[in-house]
Amino acid sequence: MAKIDESRPFIAVKIAILTVSDTRGLDQDKSGDTLVARLEKAGHILAARTILQDERDQISSQLRTWCADENIDVIISTGGTGLTGRDVTVEAHRDVYEKEIEAFATAFTVISMQKIGTSAVQSRATGGVAQGTYLFALPGSTGACKDAWDDILRYQLDYRHMPCNFVEIMPRLDEHLKRTKN
Repeated sequence: MAKIDESRPFIAVKIAILTVSDTRGLDQDKSGDTLVARLEKAGHILAARTILQDERDQISSQLRTWCADENIDVIISTGGTGLTGRDVTVEAHRDVYEKEIEAFATAFTVISMQKIGTSAVQSRATGGVAQGTYLFALPGSTGACKDAWDDILRYQLDYRHMPCNFVEIMPRLDEHLKRTKN
């Protein structure tokens, strides 16, 4: 059974928030604000935050820049995961991923189905790893950001979460690169 092991120390991770929107600025970014409030309440560090338009090349470029930054462990984007022509965040994430975390999308869909029913099929939330950095693409709605954080990321980004969590394997995410250097 999953639980928090209080005998283990909490390890703060450094998280960047990327909002993808053609219409919002940071002053109207409720989903980004929601994620920042939740990650800070959990004890994590906001490492960076920006907003970009729905442009695949710009999004993937920003993701690559942040993945190369040693001061960022996790990138969470919000917005651009829908089905319309301008929704390109998922494609931009997949341009960057070395490995996709397929179960993240599945878990998010299960959680969403409990809240919004079959409308959950319209979301294309995704997760992956690149350059030793975790990346997650969430829908742009505040509710979706709350669901993803409260029911998945809050636990997986907590080193104390048992039986396993993303934090404990962070040191090994780029071990394949270290082997090729020798």
